[in-house]
Amino acid sequence: MKKTTAAITAVGGYVPEFVLSNKVLETMVDTNDEWITTRTGIKERRILKEENAGTSYMAIKAAEDLLQKRGIEASEIDFVLVATATPDMPVASTAAYVASEIGAVNAFAYDLQAACSSFLYGMSTAASYIESGRYKKVLVIGADKMSSIIDYTDRTTCIIFGDGAGAVLFEPNEEGLGLQDEYLRSDGIGRQFLKIDAGGSILPASEETVKNKQHFVYQDGKSVFKFAVSNMADVSALIMERNNLTKDDVQWLAPHQANKRIIDATANRMGLEAEKVLMNIHRYGNTTSATLPLLLYDYEKQLKKGDNIIFAAFGGGFTWGSIYLKWAYNS
Repeated sequence: MKKTTAAITAVGGYVPEFVLSNKVLETMVDTNDEWITTRTGIKERRILKEENAGTSYMAIKAAEDLLQKRGIEASEIDFVLVATATPDMPVASTAAYVASEIGAVNAFAYDLQAACSSFLYGMSTAASYIESGRYKKVLVIGADKMSSIIDYTDRTTCIIFGDGAGAVLFEPNEEGLGLQDEYLRSDGIGRQFLKIDAGGSILPASEETVKNKQHFVYQDGKSVFKFAVSNMADVSALIMERNNLTKDDVQWLAPHQANKRIIDATANRMGLEAEKVLMNIHRYGNTTSATLPLLLYDYEKQLKKGDNIIFAAFGGGFTWGSIYLKWAYNS
């Protein structure tokens, strides 16, 4: 009996229409296009402007795009996982709402929050459900409306983040394709370096916290950069080593899109040429949970059945890891 693996069989995506370019940011904060591009690789990012629209709006759009391309009904989905750091609201599950809105009436659903590593962790969760034999179709959506938690007078964070959503469908595979290996890590030392101070159980919302802008993202950029560079590179090299992969065996690196310098350092550590690195940070900035599925969405037509892809991510908390996956289809 062949081992059942969990393979990605379809991809969907959505980015808002409104483009916030570096040139526009120059009119908002003390920065300039050259400074942003040199340090981050970002040229523009998408911002969700629709009234009363949150993360679920984009997640639904990405899911509907996937279902249409795959040619299946939402009622066939067993489980909907929404990886996000910006749920529509506290307590009420964004995933449950998304599942209902797309018509996934036979699915259960929940959110997963591991900052920028959320989608990577979601891939691991989906694969475990599929490999158990209990479920056949698992929809994993990475979506974040980062503009909802960004202070656009803070030039250290407002240049980095954008909004977007991407979705993938995991299904059983008997050909040895799909998820092959994973190495996921976390370390609570990072809690102080990338966070939102208020709005949680430690410091509930109050007039004072709003006045002090404590509901926006705070990032100690230098510390996060240092940890991200070393850890993303380390786990990516490790996953290659323990699967006996050389740089020639790896067709693609799919890295979290936080900073081009971090991406370059990871690729260099793996010995990969620039042509093997999936990158769209210049177009979208850091969409947090959406970066990895949006890479697949943008590059889907270039991915070939059997391609070896190394995913890598690093996020607040700290959370990080790498996944080795064999691509399961030709577009």
